[in-house]
Amino acid sequence: MKVLLNGKERQIEDKSKTVLELFKKEIEENNRIIACNVNNEVKSLNYIPKENDKITFMDVLTRDGRRIYIRGLLYIMSKAFHECFPEVQLSINYQLTNAMYCETDNIRVTQEMINRVNQKMKEIIEKDLPITKIEMTKEEGRKFYEKENSLRGILQLDNKQKEEVSLYFCEDYYNYFYGVMPISTGYIKIYEILLYSDGFLVRYPGKQKPDVLENATASKKLISTLDEYKDIHKVLDVNTLYKLNKQVRNGNSAELVMLAEALHEKKISDIADSIIKRKNVKVILIAGPSSSGKTTFAKRLGIQLRLNGLKPVTISVDNYFVERKETPLDENGKYDFECLEAIDLKLFNEHLTTLLNGGEILCPTFDFKEGTKKYNGNTMRLNDDEILVIEGIHCLNDKLTSSISKDKKYKIYISALTVLNIDYYNRISTTDSRLIRRMVRDNNFRGYSAIHTLQIWNSVNRGETSHIFPFQDDADSMFNTSLIYELCVLKKYALPLLEKIDNSYVEYSEAKRLKEFLKYFEDIDDKYVPENSLLREFIGGSIFEY
Repeated sequence: MKVLLNGKERQIEDKSKTVLELFKKEIEENNRIIACNVNNEVKSLNYIPKENDKITFMDVLTRDGRRIYIRGLLYIMSKAFHECFPEVQLSINYQLTNAMYCETDNIRVTQEMINRVNQKMKEIIEKDLPITKIEMTKEEGRKFYEKENSLRGILQLDNKQKEEVSLYFCEDYYNYFYGVMPISTGYIKIYEILLYSDGFLVRYPGKQKPDVLENATASKKLISTLDEYKDIHKVLDVNTLYKLNKQVRNGNSAELVMLAEALHEKKISDIADSIIKRKNVKVILIAGPSSSGKTTFAKRLGIQLRLNGLKPVTISVDNYFVERKETPLDENGKYDFECLEAIDLKLFNEHLTTLLNGGEILCPTFDFKEGTKKYNGNTMRLNDDEILVIEGIHCLNDKLTSSISKDKKYKIYISALTVLNIDYYNRISTTDSRLIRRMVRDNNFRGYSAIHTLQIWNSVNRGETSHIFPFQDDADSMFNTSLIYELCVLKKYALPLLEKIDNSYVEYSEAKRLKEFLKYFEDIDDKYVPENSLLREFIGGSIFEY
């Protein structure tokens, strides 16, 4: 039998051996290898190859390899916690900078607890214990859970589109983690567990430096925003997917939507009130990562401001790019339109100063095809009852508006900060939620296929990491644009797009992961979604003009 390994043909005599057994020498030579890609699908090193398989080793520098490393680390942490404190209800809540924030629901976390768990984790890792995936039929799964006093992985029984129940076993401990796992505990080498806030952080290496732990930079503002939403949804009893699906099946979809939308309206109103209280504010700056719903948020904030006697006037940073020949180049020699230096900061600040001093400006319009600013006679002047609203990737960076004093600026960071978890051990990635939003919007309004969205997503994320996330703590307010019900609505739009991606595409593994993930959600009809909802920015039918 022949296979392609890292692009080279290899002959295999024993068809019963795993990838690890067949290519052990190559894998041991690179201690970063943690899994493999087979025909554009993520597989563990226990995968048994088939005729003509195309196999590529996957290390922790790859996106999927890093996910597997983090998943394995959290599994080991969960096992250690269970063995040290079996009565504690652990929950894996949020991803922060190179760390996962966790809490315990029924006991206060102490340094002594952290020390015990940390020691137990070291023991588990040093023993290099096998992590084995066990699959059962739904009927076998029901019998299994009837015997076990545990909820770990029980959500799978409710998934109508899942035919099997999968659990990862390590010695006597079992749990369900969504996705491929390392084949043993010894693959996890670098980590740290730290007491933090009301819980603790499980830290892991960054994307670029897999062998070191960088300084912890967890954002307390971000945690506060996430905690606020988590607590509200806990009170509403929809803090996990199991509970959300139960509400939908019980016919409470309309009420779920109304509660989520009411929360948004309240928070937007609070932000508007905060701006009004700061009497010197002349410029509102809004920044957030892709598909956060910035456009709709700005319009809804504008309505609240008008109720307070202020008329919002927008000015677009996109019209202030430098001339094409002056545009900086990235490391690949291509134009870098996302860096701050791609903006004509001198002209932009001159215009802002003129407007705030009561003067009039001649507005530029940037011609992207020709790469130059054009002036078509459009002028702008700011009246006493008007306030500037600026939206853009650099809006939290004071260098964008260096000519304006801080007391005249109000900065808002917005993002879809998902607080809904699949269960206590499997969180729903904020990045995944935004990716699904963007995929649906790209198809509905921009004529792009799902494969196009997946192909550019890494580049989009890099820009956000460089230009938005480092400044999020500088914001005066944070607004969470996530809606507890949104994936139940987006599912029917996204699934058909993902189904079109087969394993001839490199992005197949990502498409399959998202597709299987969405199948866990019950459907909510989009007729319940209000016309002014942020979700309408992605599915259509918005009352606002874009």
